[in-house]
Amino acid sequence: MRDKTATLCRDCSRTAERDAAKAPCPRCGRPGYLREDTGWCGHCSRPRQTKQPPRTCRECGRVRRHAGLGLCSACWQRHPDRPFVRAESLIAELAEPPDWLRDFTADLAAKYCVSRACTMITSLGRLFLDEQPNHPQALLERSRRSGRSMGSLARALETFFTGHGMAMATDQAERLAAGRRQRRIDAVPETLRPTVDAFADFMMRSRERSRRAGTRPRSDGTIEAALAIMRDLARFLAGERGKQDWALTDVHDVEAFLAGSPKARNRRLVVLGQFFRFARSRKIVLVDPSHGLTSRGPNGFTGATLTLDQQRALFRRWTTGPAVHPHEALLGMLALLHGASSREVKMLQTTDLDPHARTTRLGDRPHPVPLDPASWAVLERCLAHREAQRTDNPHVMVTRQTKSGRGPASTAYVSHILDACGFPPRTIRCTRLIDLVNTMDPKLVAAAFGMDPEATMIYLADHVDEGRLPER
Repeated sequence: MRDKTATLCRDCSRTAERDAAKAPCPRCGRPGYLREDTGWCGHCSRPRQTKQPPRTCRECGRVRRHAGLGLCSACWQRHPDRPFVRAESLIAELAEPPDWLRDFTADLAAKYCVSRACTMITSLGRLFLDEQPNHPQALLERSRRSGRSMGSLARALETFFTGHGMAMATDQAERLAAGRRQRRIDAVPETLRPTVDAFADFMMRSRERSRRAGTRPRSDGTIEAALAIMRDLARFLAGERGKQDWALTDVHDVEAFLAGSPKARNRRLVVLGQFFRFARSRKIVLVDPSHGLTSRGPNGFTGATLTLDQQRALFRRWTTGPAVHPHEALLGMLALLHGASSREVKMLQTTDLDPHARTTRLGDRPHPVPLDPASWAVLERCLAHREAQRTDNPHVMVTRQTKSGRGPASTAYVSHILDACGFPPRTIRCTRLIDLVNTMDPKLVAAAFGMDPEATMIYLADHVDEGRLPER
C-alpha cells in the first residue's frame, strides 16, 4: 500500500466501494445496483420474453409448449423436415452458398436419423464459416477427424462427392493400414525392431514396383500378416530363446517356432524365407536359417466338417428360426447348400439377382447359381432387412456402418456372423465342397465354382471310390 494511513490496497478498496453501493433488491432480495426507474436490480429490471402458452401439438395431440411448425419439442426433434429447415438457415447465413448443399441435405435425410442429419449440417456450417477454401475437396479434408475413424460427416461427404464426381476419395484406407503396420512393428522387441521396420519398407517398395509393372502387388492384409509373423518370431527369440540379434538365429530356433503352430507352418515358412533372404542381402545375417526347411504337411484336406445331423439342425435354424438375424441365415444357407464363401456373400449386390429366374451371381463363378426355395426365402428376408435401413448401398448385406456408404460389410463383421450357431463359415463351406467333390467329378465342381482344378483335388485325400476297385 502506498499510503501509510490506508488499511486496504487499491483493488480491495475498489471492491469495498462497489459493495457499499449495492443494496438489497426488493424483488429478488439479492444485493445489486438498484435502477431509478424500477427500483429493482439490473437482473429484475430487464424485460423478459414471455413464453407462449401451451397449445395442442398437431402431431401427438398433447398440450405442450411449441418448438416449431405447431409441434411440441419431442415431435419437432424427429420431424423429417427439420434437416431441410436447418439447411435453409445455413444457406441464409452464407454469402455464397454452394449449389450442392440442398442435394447433400436430401442425401443425409435419406440415410441418417433427423438429429444426426441436423448435427452433421451444423458441423458443415462451421466448416463453411472458418475462412478456409470451401470447394468440395478442401471441405472433405477439413472434415476428417484425426483418430482411426474419420467421422460420420467425412464419410457422408466422401460418399456424396465421389458419387457426383466432385472430389477424389480420401486416403483413409491407406492411413488405417499404415497404423496397423506400425502397431505390429512397435510390438517387436526393441533390439530386433529396426530390421522388421526395414523389412516392412522393403515390402511397401516392392508393392509400388509391382503396381507400376502391372503385376500382382501385395495387399495390405498380406503385408500385415507377414509383419505379424515376424512380430511373433521376434517375441519368441527374445522371450524363450534369449536372443537379441537376428544374426544369432539358427535352424533350431526356426523349427521350434514353426512347431508352435503346425497348421500355420506353411504360411509362416514362406514369410520367414522372404525375411531372411532380405536380411541376408542387407548383411544382417550370414546364413538363411529357413533354407532347406519344408512344410512337410499333408496335402489333403484336414479341417473339421459337419455331420449330417448338424447340417439338418443348422438348416432348421436358418429356415424356421424367427430370432435368427437375416445376415446369419443368408451366409449360412448359401454356404451350406451352395458352397459360398464369406467373400462371395459380402460382395453380393442387388444387381446380381434375377428375381424371375431366381438365380444369383456369386463371386467369379462363370454361371448364375440357381437358388432353391429355402435359400430364396432367406434372401428375401435379407432384402427386406436392407429396405428397412433406407440405404443406397448396392450390396445385399448392409450393416449400420455401411448403410451410409457404398462399400461391402467388413471382413471382421462377416467372420463373426455365424458365432451364434457355433460353426465358422469355412467349416460349413468345406463340408459342402467335400460332399460335391466326392460324389461328382472334381473337374466339374471346379468349373462350376470358378476354381482351379488343383484346388478341388485336396478334398479327395484318403478317399477311395469302392465302385472302381476290382472285385475279389
